[in-house]
Amino acid sequence: MKIADQVAVISGGASGLGEATARHLASLGARVGIVDFDSEKAESVAAEIGGVAVHTDVSDEQSVGKAIDSIESQLGVPRIAVSCAGIGLAARIVGRERKPSFDVFQRTLNVNLFGTYNLMTHAAARMMELDALDDGERGVIINTSSVAYEDGQLGQSAYAASKGAIASMCLPAAREFARSGVRVMAIAPGLFNTPMMEGLPKETTDKITSDIPFPARLGEPKEYALLAEQIVANPFLNGNTIRLDGAVRLPPR
Repeated sequence: MKIADQVAVISGGASGLGEATARHLASLGARVGIVDFDSEKAESVAAEIGGVAVHTDVSDEQSVGKAIDSIESQLGVPRIAVSCAGIGLAARIVGRERKPSFDVFQRTLNVNLFGTYNLMTHAAARMMELDALDDGERGVIINTSSVAYEDGQLGQSAYAASKGAIASMCLPAAREFARSGVRVMAIAPGLFNTPMMEGLPKETTDKITSDIPFPARLGEPKEYALLAEQIVANPFLNGNTIRLDGAVRLPPR
């Protein structure tokens, strides 16, 4: 699919991978709608790229639906949807004094998994009503998994579960939407230079990057955006999760 003149909706587009994707797709001529919980940052990014921003709680299905309605009324129906909204809470399943972490597990799945599912569902429903392009395609959905879905570290059970579910639903979603000409892909990033990582001490970051074979550095959000561009542009990419990780395999801790 050609990106120019298409409408794209990006969750988590106010920072990190989502912001990089919003900026990159806009630079390629897309009309971008950002849905994010951080209204101030979302509006700032949207103003810089000529897009629109809508305050959204991705874990709330109705909030997502209203956000897509707002973007549709201002820009048109999106043919591109990228889910980047997520949180990275860490907790042992059973912590100190045998305290369980049910709250962390529930919150993580609500944002990461249900947030992704909510955006995918509302976007796909609208894409299906669009006229097909010349090759029969109506839309592309890109969800964000993580290398943690295969290499989950100690304390990442909730995060790994949420990202594993995103990877697992990629193929059945692609099969379901195939008759409507809507593709579904997932990207599983490794260790990236995002706000989640920026607060770490230098020695911690150095230890992390020493485990990355090549390039021996954190990934740059623009590199995620470049892969998103390729997924949109290549019509034969469908139903798969692509690791984007510099060949890293996370150690147990």
